[in-house]
Amino acid sequence: MNTNADDINNAEKPGHVVIDIDSRASTVVHTPTNTAENSPPTRDPNIEINDTITSTLESYPCGYPQLAGFQSSESSFSIYRTFDYLHSRVILQLQDELRDCEENLSDMDYLDSKNGREKCLTSRMGDLKQTRKDKQSSSKRVDLLATIATKLIQYDQVLVGARKLGAFQRPSARDYRSVRRFFYNEKPLSSMSEEQYILRKEDLVTLRHGREWATFDGWVEGLVSKFPWKWLTRKLFTTPELRKKSTSDTIFYYSPSRIEQFVCLIITFIIFVLLVLPVVAMYKLTYVGNRNNLFDAIGILVAFTLLFSAAMGMLTKAKRHELFAASAAYCAVLVVFISNFDGQNGKMGSPGG
Repeated sequence: MNTNADDINNAEKPGHVVIDIDSRASTVVHTPTNTAENSPPTRDPNIEINDTITSTLESYPCGYPQLAGFQSSESSFSIYRTFDYLHSRVILQLQDELRDCEENLSDMDYLDSKNGREKCLTSRMGDLKQTRKDKQSSSKRVDLLATIATKLIQYDQVLVGARKLGAFQRPSARDYRSVRRFFYNEKPLSSMSEEQYILRKEDLVTLRHGREWATFDGWVEGLVSKFPWKWLTRKLFTTPELRKKSTSDTIFYYSPSRIEQFVCLIITFIIFVLLVLPVVAMYKLTYVGNRNNLFDAIGILVAFTLLFSAAMGMLTKAKRHELFAASAAYCAVLVVFISNFDGQNGKMGSPGG
């Protein structure tokens, strides 16, 4: 749909909203006019567009509705039991039933092979003919295989389900404490037996997916929650939707993306310090140019490489091979600095000089 010049001019007037659907398509303009058929807008169009509906925890009735609202309000609060023990019991039960069926099938095949009924083993038609000859309504082998198929399906479903549950992440200590505090403060369930599931920490998993926060991320969020200027932290580290989720003084929602940006700033500053400080220290040591200072510079290189590795391990969720590669690259940078420095005259030398 192409727009003419009149439409574009009308779009600039108050009460008109321009919707850019696609950068490659024409602009679609909605132009309500202040006529008798169209009443004037009562609200700012930007407010109408940006306004959202957020369900608060207090809007849910106390009990399971409020508990479900709390656990669904944040992925880190979605903590549930896996029932590992019951999975094991069911798997063991089905496993033994299948073992018994396997033995019965082996005994049946062995008896047919010894009693001259090899056709029952080499042909399904032969097995059916033998069944009619024995005046039986159905083949025992077919019935047994049908039972085995049913139990195998059940066994496979439970086994695969247990395997998938085993791949779920365990809740972090911080997330677990948050849910425990909600149970302590709000007491959503009246039955102690129904509430005790949260006490079985070793049997709990979280539905939180994606990159699990490092310990440093949780520590920073905890530090932010302890800042004395609550109005400032809620302004900087929460969104309008998160502020609407609860009016309680004990429940705070922080935006993971904003916390992660703050953490990235801190990590960037730490990396900057770890890169600049050893260079400055080694420069001052190697400027004198004696042998002892050179060994001191090597000691600084080793110390700061260890600090860098420790920072990578604690501040990030880097895997072992990533940690090794980053530490090796960091050490290589410092080694190149020392090797290219001419200690006799205090100037940077060429790589070949």
